[in-house]
Amino acid sequence: CLDHRDGRWARAGGDVARTRRIARERIARSERGMDPPASPDGTVREGDVAEGARAAAAPPTDGDDDDDGTARAPDGGEACEWTGQSSGAPRCYFLVHNIAKKHNVGTIARCATAFGVRSVVLIGAKSYNTFGCKGSSNHVDFVHYPTLADARVGLMERQGVTKILGVEICDGAVPIETHPFDRCTAFIAGNEGDGLTAQQKAICDGFVYVRQHGPGTASLNVAVASALCMHHFALWAGYEERAREGEKYVVGERRIRINKRGVVGEDPDEVRRRRAAAREAAARDVG
Repeated sequence: CLDHRDGRWARAGGDVARTRRIARERIARSERGMDPPASPDGTVREGDVAEGARAAAAPPTDGDDDDDGTARAPDGGEACEWTGQSSGAPRCYFLVHNIAKKHNVGTIARCATAFGVRSVVLIGAKSYNTFGCKGSSNHVDFVHYPTLADARVGLMERQGVTKILGVEICDGAVPIETHPFDRCTAFIAGNEGDGLTAQQKAICDGFVYVRQHGPGTASLNVAVASALCMHHFALWAGYEERAREGEKYVVGERRIRINKRGVVGEDPDEVRRRRAAAREAAARDVG
């Protein structure tokens, strides 16, 4: 609810996430000797670290931070910054190409972070609209490739993907519950009306589909089918369940956006390669 104070509207009850962030910042400053944290009553006492502040500051996640600040997965291994799972766990990638409706892209993004997808791969345009994702796109690693062929080469050579599976009801497709996955697997779903194109099928190593048992529809919504595939991969990969708080799952701290909203930034590895090549060219010119 909202109440009116001094001519301004203020949100009653406060923001839990903001409270935790502020508490974490205060404790971090205190541990660096910058200033003492606030006690629960709002007063500041030198050398006194309020237990209530520490409780609010500690996000109840599955993983922990090491003493050196490295995020750790539940199994003790180094955690992936995007999924929270062990960096050595199987990885899932989801390709988005030729999906027409923005709310479907938004739902795919929301499901991707829920089910531990490592990256959502946009093919073609760098811009995207995640309408309906409820802010979850902030926790999704979007990457970009100009063409389907570029995506296959990039995922195979740079990300270690060994299999791309098309989500389609077609000859040769196997039920998703058979889990025909490799350690690093990518999925691609087709257009809402026409399904996968010939070009999309050409980059696939196989196909999966979701069994239906009722008579009322010829196929599932693309975002629903995509979510089921992501969920099956997470179960097969043995991903740890996210921590819960009350009747919801715990949401990670909001990331600072470094790129224009709705546009995929440049791949850091590609930027480094380009800069290295420019330095080498400059050195040859000087020589």
